[in-house]
Amino acid sequence: MTIARRARNIFKLGKQAVSEWSDDNAPMFAASLSYYTLFSIAPVLVIAVSVAGMVFGEEAARGQIQAQLEDLVGRSSAEVIGQMMISARKPGAGILATAIGLVALIFGATGVFVQLQDSLNHIWNVKPKPRNGVIAFLRSRFLSFAMVLVIGFLLLVSLVVSAVLAALGAWFSNLLPGWTMMWQGLNLLISFGVITVLFAMMYKLLPDTHVSWRDVWLGAAVTSLLFSLGKFLIGLYLGRSAVASSYGAAGSLAVVLLWVYYSAQILFLGAEFTQVYARSHGSHSHPPARDRAPRAEGQAPDGAEAHSA
Repeated sequence: MTIARRARNIFKLGKQAVSEWSDDNAPMFAASLSYYTLFSIAPVLVIAVSVAGMVFGEEAARGQIQAQLEDLVGRSSAEVIGQMMISARKPGAGILATAIGLVALIFGATGVFVQLQDSLNHIWNVKPKPRNGVIAFLRSRFLSFAMVLVIGFLLLVSLVVSAVLAALGAWFSNLLPGWTMMWQGLNLLISFGVITVLFAMMYKLLPDTHVSWRDVWLGAAVTSLLFSLGKFLIGLYLGRSAVASSYGAAGSLAVVLLWVYYSAQILFLGAEFTQVYARSHGSHSHPPARDRAPRAEGQAPDGAEAHSA
């Protein structure tokens, strides 16, 4: 297949993904996910910092998180999230209070992934697996908690790679005058790879249907590219608009919510691209009946050219 033909196919898939993104009312799911993120972001980051801190120390991991947040939402909003993290990890007064606080921390961290799973099920047009009973409920929370641990592991990988590149940069600085530019390029490439892996795991593991690994990589890479571009555009918009000042004392939280809202729409657009690709060229070209939701009489079947919202 020639490059031009591949480009046309990707453009066609992207066009259909945008259409289904609109039909599935992705902005509504993004708003719902933003609400859950407001309560989950601090617990998620606390657990991620704890995982990465086992190797690099919590201060180094927290500093890395703080720097990333400042790049995304600005210093004031990053400081608000930092204060939320401090409050979330405060030990309770007594064993019972500490145990309750730990359970609340875990459930708070997993809430956003449970909501994300429901949204991805809608995008894939699958009936969620029955969750009646304590075991099913705990299983769902365990999967969500595993995603939180994955974030911590990826943070650890990012810290390790950054440390290695910094050491190589110090060693090669005298031998290679142009190393600084090369180091920045490697950092961008590694960051892109880490984000792509995270999106791929979300698209693979969270929907209540079988998704092949080969189905998710292209969509995850496209999402990562859109996310990197969107991060710049969203930051430009938030920097030039008066969002923070318009909401007074709650301005920093409003900035965080807006950033999550727009980023979630990119996430769902990538999910639509993934399911369109899977149904056009991947493992869902002929999806098994057990994974498909019943349709109204006369409604077009799922496939590359039709998808129910």
